[in-house]
Amino acid sequence: MNPITVRTLIGRPVDKVWGAWTMAEHITQWNFASDEWHCPSANNDLRPGGRFSWRMEARDGSMGFDFCGTYDLVEQRKRIAGKLDDGREVAVHFEADGEQTRVTETFEAEESNPVEMQKAGWQAILENFRKHVESLD
Repeated sequence: MNPITVRTLIGRPVDKVWGAWTMAEHITQWNFASDEWHCPSANNDLRPGGRFSWRMEARDGSMGFDFCGTYDLVEQRKRIAGKLDDGREVAVHFEADGEQTRVTETFEAEESNPVEMQKAGWQAILENFRKHVESLD
């Protein structure tokens, strides 16, 4: 299956963007696509072979799932790549441009939901991330 790419431009330097993407206390603040969802917990062992597990749940408790996998590559402030537990590959690139950072995320679609729906959901999470980072001092 062809990979899907989402991207955003964040009005903060790459150091701040990287920290917000990789630190569990920040992940819980942005890792959901809409206000009806939240991320009550996140564990992130940021190193090749390290595991990540981010819990996403509907705020009303009606459903939830764990977004889990293993990192294959970590290039500080530049790139993260890994595999989800279902075998799909995911990569995130951080491109510094002065006081701004372009974040590009590429992932393999899963088969149970339409591709456009998946792209819209991942883009919404990425925009939520941008808003979070831009709200930081």
